Amino acid sequence: MVKLDDAIIARYEHAGHRFEILVDPDAVEKIKSGSVDIENDLASDMVFKDAKKGDKAGEELIKEIFGTHDISRIAEEIVKNGQIQLTTDQRRKMQDTKKKLIIDMIVRESINPQTNAPNPPARIEAAMAEAKIHIDPFKSVNEQINLVLKEIKPLIPIRMEKVKLAIRIRGDAYGKIYGEISKSGQIMKEEWGKDGNWTCVLEVPAGIYGEIMGSIGRKAGDAVEIKKIP
Repeated sequence: MVKLDDAIIARYEHAGHRFEILVDPDAVEKIKSGSVDIENDLASDMVFKDAKKGDKAGEELIKEIFGTHDISRIAEEIVKNGQIQLTTDQRRKMQDTKKKLIIDMIVRESINPQTNAPNPPARIEAAMAEAKIHIDPFKSVNEQINLVLKEIKPLIPIRMEKVKLAIRIRGDAYGKIYGEISKSGQIMKEEWGKDGNWTCVLEVPAGIYGEIMGSIGRKAGDAVEIKKIP
């Protein structure tokens, strides 16, 4: 279980009663989605009426309000419908982490349409600061990415884009390199040729296609042919 010192309080109030649980701040998004790992996501399997004082909520009241004693279901409802109590330092750290993830995704999946090259992370971060973008520590990157892009597009040239790569690999090198290819992007189509070679079209984030080409090339050597296609 997460350490008590690292846990945050999730609070839910209903019918004049208060219910609190201690959760891992990094697990909030996962719990909201309905996936609760009691051992790793909670600091305790108890439901409190005041977690700071250690006062437990009554079993009968818990059953009356939540209809169950299943801590997984109770935790999901409290996190989904309640409030998350963060210290200023906890909120800042979580926002900084989420901001970095958002910037990393934009770098990976976008280009500067004027240069067809990725925008540097520092440029994206500066644009976010200029746009005064607020990062919600409890919303996923995917939930926030479109809003961030909308706010920074007037400030820097940027376009989300995918690139397609045509890859041809000698049959004897297929097993060595297939895993590297499949984890690098989405294989759009693939086939084995009569010559025993394997070919595919791989769709990858525009911002890192050069990095992907280099990685595959280094691993497969002269057994691979790879090029960008329209």
